[in-house]
Amino acid sequence: MNMQMDPDMPHWEPFGRPLFDDPSVKSLSRVGVVDVGSNSVRLVIFDGAARSPAYFFNEKIMCGLGSGLSDTGRLNPEGRERALRALARFQALADHMDMPPLSAAATAAVRDAEDGPDFCAEVKARTGLDIHVIDGAEEARLSAQGVLLGWPDASGLVCDIGGSSMELAVLRDGAVGDRETSALGPLKLQTIKGGRSARQDHIRKVVADLHARFGAERQRLFLVGGSWRAIAKIDMARRGYPLKVLHEYTMSAEDIAETAALIARTESDDLRAMAKVSGTRMELVPYAIDVLTCLVETFQPIDIAVSSYGIREGMLYEQMPQKLRESDPLIEACRFAEAKDARSPGYGSTLFRFVLPLFPHADRARLRLIKAACLLHDVSWRAHPDYRAETCFDYATRANLCGLDHGERVFLALALLHRYTKKRSGSRVESLLPLLTEADVAEAELLGRAMRFGAMLWLRGDQPTAGLNWDAEAGILELRLAPEARDLFGEVPESRFNALASALGAEPAVRVD
Repeated sequence: MNMQMDPDMPHWEPFGRPLFDDPSVKSLSRVGVVDVGSNSVRLVIFDGAARSPAYFFNEKIMCGLGSGLSDTGRLNPEGRERALRALARFQALADHMDMPPLSAAATAAVRDAEDGPDFCAEVKARTGLDIHVIDGAEEARLSAQGVLLGWPDASGLVCDIGGSSMELAVLRDGAVGDRETSALGPLKLQTIKGGRSARQDHIRKVVADLHARFGAERQRLFLVGGSWRAIAKIDMARRGYPLKVLHEYTMSAEDIAETAALIARTESDDLRAMAKVSGTRMELVPYAIDVLTCLVETFQPIDIAVSSYGIREGMLYEQMPQKLRESDPLIEACRFAEAKDARSPGYGSTLFRFVLPLFPHADRARLRLIKAACLLHDVSWRAHPDYRAETCFDYATRANLCGLDHGERVFLALALLHRYTKKRSGSRVESLLPLLTEADVAEAELLGRAMRFGAMLWLRGDQPTAGLNWDAEAGILELRLAPEARDLFGEVPESRFNALASALGAEPAVRVD
């Protein structure tokens, strides 16, 4: 079937029926989770399209609960008090927001400390919050599920580094497999005697044992955790990488080696200033980079990708029905944005069908970007007309969208930029164009021009009044107008249609059915 030209195709095809407003997932429209880690304590409240949620609230306190744990066997006293105050605040915030009960999980520091049960009991007494202390395998599973929130069909090895532990989990075709935990967290590594040489020997031994457990299959390495993200920021700065989005940022083994060398020869304060990393986090980076270097040398992944999603997002994923897990996170988020912010919700699907004849050879990956652009084309209409192009561009490059890599994100941004303007010279998008091929740039501009024209031909979202027919062999772009749309095709729409035809190198033709 020619999906692009099928007049009976439901408006929500080919990416499944929208689920963000389905009664079965309404309870996930606002969910709060608390992560009590060895280094930090954080509250995240997710809001919106549950499959690709926005961060309604996100607060972190660097408590250092696990600092000194290897020596004392107990939670850090100062960190414990800071954590108690933070958790009391988090529960008070949830109460004032009329939230459902928070889901709280504690990881390595609390589970390993002899006073961990006492800490949980004190939290319960002071705040009413129940903390679930999870073991290493469960921590690995939840972190891997967090990765699946952003990569639904992911395959590879998830590596989640916290303060006191590091977890590995296998992903195969969107399912979590074998899992293992280790004591390779930076706070634990700080206590190893004998300097860096002894520490590296210890890391190599532990990683070798993990490698024997997981096998030698080369695959993608997904990095979860604040120390990995700090290293990625340093790598971005070293490379002069133009898109400052950590999620789905990819590195090679060579990148890791060069960044490790940079960290070794550069003063901590200079690295902090270069990469905008906090002092508390920067203290852990030298230990984390030794672990990452050894992981990459031992497992030899095909590439390394940063995931901004981890255990907290995995706790949200845990609550999702299967049909929501299987939905496309990018499309679901764009549908939610259109329903919330567009002037004519539903119009994006009509526009999608209108522009499709211009892309007869688009594969599914490209079709979903075209669909996403059409759904988002009008969500920034409240911005001043002089700034709508820039606002759309910012939305695509900076919004919490998942399920797309950096090149796809820039493609979407470029298309939305051209939805509102013919020119990009002097815009911020120019620095990002190296992430696209010349063909991608041309196609994104064509999509933007098509949306710019098509946006003028409907008054209601669900009633198409025109269609396009692109005959590449004859070099003719035909516009078919319904009789009731004749008066819509005024001077400005005609100018935009001619510009669209010119971009194709085609002759414009208009027919009233």
